[in-house]
Amino acid sequence: MAVLAAVAAIASLAPTASAAAPALPTAQAGPHPAVTVGTASGADDPADPDVPELVPVTIESSGPVRAYTDRVASIDFAVAADGAPLAGVAVVVERRDADGAWRPVATLASDVAGQVRFSRKAAAGTTRFRASTAASATHTAAQSEVVTVTGVAAPTTIRLTGPTKVVDEKAVVLKVAWVAKDGRAVTGSARLESSAAGAAWRLVKTVAVRSGAAKVTVRPRVTTRYRLVGVGTRTHAADTSTAHKVVNLPPGAVVSLPKGAPRPRVSLPAQPRAVGSGLNATVSRIPDKVWRSMVGRSWHAGCPVGRASLRLVRLNYWGYDGYRHRGELVVHSAIAGKTVHAFRKLYAGRFPIRSIYRVDRFGYSGRLNGADDYASMAAGNTSAFNCRGVVGNPSVRSPHAGGRSIDINPWENPYRSRADGWVPNGWWVGRSHPRFAWRSSSHGVVRAMNAAGFRWTYGVADAHHFAG
Repeated sequence: MAVLAAVAAIASLAPTASAAAPALPTAQAGPHPAVTVGTASGADDPADPDVPELVPVTIESSGPVRAYTDRVASIDFAVAADGAPLAGVAVVVERRDADGAWRPVATLASDVAGQVRFSRKAAAGTTRFRASTAASATHTAAQSEVVTVTGVAAPTTIRLTGPTKVVDEKAVVLKVAWVAKDGRAVTGSARLESSAAGAAWRLVKTVAVRSGAAKVTVRPRVTTRYRLVGVGTRTHAADTSTAHKVVNLPPGAVVSLPKGAPRPRVSLPAQPRAVGSGLNATVSRIPDKVWRSMVGRSWHAGCPVGRASLRLVRLNYWGYDGYRHRGELVVHSAIAGKTVHAFRKLYAGRFPIRSIYRVDRFGYSGRLNGADDYASMAAGNTSAFNCRGVVGNPSVRSPHAGGRSIDINPWENPYRSRADGWVPNGWWVGRSHPRFAWRSSSHGVVRAMNAAGFRWTYGVADAHHFAG
């Protein structure tokens, strides 16, 4: 009896079936799916009523992000547990490399608001990032969606400034300023291009721009527009400046014709601008190319002089437009030296000359049996050798056939022909000009030619003719 009483006493201490333990609350899903990678230590059986459920964690992210290459770009991550900010959690940020593998690049801790900011310079092109947290004894693991960061070249503005006028043959310095939209001064290369008289743009030179600035020196021989084409790189975009126009001004005085004075009937293009300083005259034998243009025009079989006795003289002169130009004459070798001497005096006195084209330019004249001197005079062109007949009396050989005579500015200094009257025009008969038209031996041009050994043979009857 004593044993049975003891057993009954022990049994009375055990709980009844109706006294079960209270259940834990069920976790709610967050705004993004959470990734659970494990359970709390020792919780091998999720059905075990003694194991608490893990709180789900989510990571939301800002993005996608666009930023200028090599400028700081930021991605914001928000870590939450069951919808509430989760502070002090280690967040691993990973980058997807070119081989497709994800590699950690930073480990950051969430702040009291559950926020994590990941910042780094944007690489050119698109880079992918993601963030994750590991599971803990109380929370699940989580992973954000993939965020793309695209690095783009910053837009730029390139400018070209400087003087808008320059005297011919002088230099002008233009300034370059190149800045990106994000404020960075650009270092890179730009193409300086030019366009004259509406022609297509052409490359002048490549300009190295350092820290957003550069200077470039140009010597435009005509009115010219310039522009810069900045070459784009991974950090800055290409840009083209507006055109900068530089007006080319003549270094000499421009001829102003008297009121009512006629213009030459034959129009000629301006000759090339002068090269070298002063007259810069050269004397040479007749080159093959020049001789080919002479044969059948200014020279033909039966002429009193041949190629060996002739010389080509190239020289600078002051044009009616105030610019220095370069022309050429063919003369007899015996007067080549005095020709240079005479034109040096004319150059020094700045006496203007309309043009100095070889007379072959005007083609053959059947009326003269030589190069077309009518056309040359009608253009006001200065010329020398021409194996032809006399204007108005072609049966007589002209003194120009020997290469010892020079005609200067014939349009304003006409010739009186027995058959044709005043050639090339009669308006200038009896009229003079102190710079380019002469009616007496006291005129500066006549005196300069006389001093060099040339005779004003026929006076006002053939004012443009000088014989050496």
